Amino acid sequence: MKICFICTLYGSVKNHNYLSLAVEDEVISSIGRGLCVLIGISKDDTKRDIEYIARKILGIRLFEDERGKRWNLSVKDKGYEILCISQFTLYHVLKGNKLDFHNAMATEKSEAFYQEFIGLLRAQYQADLIKDGKFGAYMQVNIQNDGPVTIELESPQQEEASEPQFDVV
Repeated sequence: MKICFICTLYGSVKNHNYLSLAVEDEVISSIGRGLCVLIGISKDDTKRDIEYIARKILGIRLFEDERGKRWNLSVKDKGYEILCISQFTLYHVLKGNKLDFHNAMATEKSEAFYQEFIGLLRAQYQADLIKDGKFGAYMQVNIQNDGPVTIELESPQQEEASEPQFDVV
C-alpha cells in the first residue's frame, strides 16, 4: 500500500475549507486543517498493509506544537481531519512514455479493501473526522496548502515465507 500525505495545516482563516472534492461540480467532501491522503492499493496488499498505513497516518508527526516546534505532533494529537482519496495511479510503471497500472489492485477487490481501510481509520480515531471521496469517480480536487508539505510512504513489502531447509541424516 502506498500513500501520499498532503498537509493542509498552515492556513490562518478559521472555518475555511482547505481541501474539497467535487464530482460533476458538486462538492461531496471537504476538510479544514488536516491531511489529504492519496491511497494507492497494490495487487499484493494484505490486511497487514492496511493496519501499518492506518497506524502511520494517525501517528506520523507532521505538525508543529504550541511552541512552534515543527514535525512534533500527529493529526491525532491536533484533532485534525483526514480526507482519503483512492488513487490507483500511485502504482504506475512507465513503459516508454506509456503508463501501466498492472501493479494496482483490480477495481472490484480494491474497493472492498479501501472501504475496510476507511473503516479501520474511523475505528482508531474520531469517525466524524475521517472523510473520503467517491471510489472510482473522476473528481475535481481543490487543495490549498502552505509549504508545500507532501510525504510519500509505502508499507513494507512482505517477504514470502520460505520453507526451512533441513539436512536429513
